[in-house]
Amino acid sequence: MRQPRLGFAGVGWIGRNRLEAILRSETAEVAAVVDPSAEASEAAARLAPGARVLPSFEALLAADLDGVVIATPSAQHAAQSQAALARGLAVFCQKPLGRQAAETAAVVEAARRVDRLLGVDLSYRFTAAGRALHDLVASGALGRVYAVNLVFHNAYGPDKPWFYDRASAGGGCLIDLGVHLVDLALWCLGFPAVEEVHARLFAGGQPAADAAVEDYVSAQLALAGGAVAQLACSWKLPAGCDAVIEASCYGTAGGASLRNVGGSFYDFVLERFEGTRRQTLASPPDAWGGRAAVDWARRLAAGERFDPESGRLTEVAAVLDRIYAAGGLR
Repeated sequence: MRQPRLGFAGVGWIGRNRLEAILRSETAEVAAVVDPSAEASEAAARLAPGARVLPSFEALLAADLDGVVIATPSAQHAAQSQAALARGLAVFCQKPLGRQAAETAAVVEAARRVDRLLGVDLSYRFTAAGRALHDLVASGALGRVYAVNLVFHNAYGPDKPWFYDRASAGGGCLIDLGVHLVDLALWCLGFPAVEEVHARLFAGGQPAADAAVEDYVSAQLALAGGAVAQLACSWKLPAGCDAVIEASCYGTAGGASLRNVGGSFYDFVLERFEGTRRQTLASPPDAWGGRAAVDWARRLAAGERFDPESGRLTEVAAVLDRIYAAGGLR
């Protein structure tokens, strides 16, 4: 099996982490990198001897590649993904793929049109705890799931100025953090239709308005089949630890909860509940950080083309749009 040749657009912390994961997996060749920071490009090239450091994204597209990994600021994701697909390249992109559902749908349609593999780094699906939660719900072991609790509080918030500009980022903590858990919940439940959305969005402790970037979101989603999902996510919440992360499902035959351990952004446990009893189904260590990128690279190496499941990306983006609209920011 020939290793696909990959180019990396954006090799800051996230992009470099995904590059290293793909190199360790030996599933693809890192052929070229590009980043506005010469220091970041050179650091990435040292990890991948033989990779060319190119001057622009356009130069990257003109290189002899099979796919590109995009880890640039959010405002560039949709346009860069479509440009790569138009050149016949497979794409793996950081989330969000688009700042609104319309941007996301345009990329998915572009991938469908040229029949190229499209992946997005919705990485919580690839944690051991997330997979175990999905399998538990899908097996029917919890019975009919009627309640879902989703929480993602980050004590710090992003360190790049563009995250705080709505035009650049598409939103605040919801599109940055909440997207992971909305996607995880819908995936676990088999993507039921979202029938109703209620939300309140805040910025600096006040209702968010106009061009504000929200730093706290409380939302309720009524799902087809009768389940309700409660979502809370935030930046810079004084929660007494680095992060509070939870995805819990409660059904007629029991419950299960994915939670981070000790405030960690990386360590997760999945526990199954039956009455007052609990059983641990997944626990650290679990090196999941680059697993989504490696999965995409392996599928590309195997010759996979467009996956119709990519349409789910638009469904998730549409739910975020509805939360923003319910909170007055769309």
